[in-house]
Amino acid sequence: MLPEAFLLSSCAKPEFVSAYPGRNDNIGKVRRPESVLVVVHTDEPKVLLLKRKDPFSYWQSVTGSLDDGESHADAAKRELFEETGLTVEGILVDQEVRRVFEIDPRWLSRYSVGVTKNIEYEWHYRVDTTMDITVNSKEHIDWCWVSIEKATELVWSWTNREALKRLRASLAS
Repeated sequence: MLPEAFLLSSCAKPEFVSAYPGRNDNIGKVRRPESVLVVVHTDEPKVLLLKRKDPFSYWQSVTGSLDDGESHADAAKRELFEETGLTVEGILVDQEVRRVFEIDPRWLSRYSVGVTKNIEYEWHYRVDTTMDITVNSKEHIDWCWVSIEKATELVWSWTNREALKRLRASLAS
């Protein structure tokens, strides 16, 4: 269950400290090789991208690993809040797409020894309009709203490009 704070505002301005009990204790611990990718978009369509801080700078949608015992839906809501300050006011849609990818060697130390693949769960979240957001400065250095075509050019990961292509197709139908 999510904390009540998630129901208060559609554009909260969080501190880095997580609203989730115990979440801050997870920093530096071994990650679960499952993650969510949340494509935030409007009907125009415009897509929200975040510019990652390290280990190298690149553009991406909202992403993050699942915590132990956390559902995919709760992880999507938590990551959306932690990375943008947005709370789920509308419908967060599970695309029922799972992609398996090789974990980039720069991140392997974050996982148990021998873990080389991650399963990513795709979600879409529609907002009424573009808006200012508050990025988590420990993870991101910038953000922008761009067309799906521009977002597809900018994002680093192939899974993010595939998610954007799915969004474009679903909005066209």
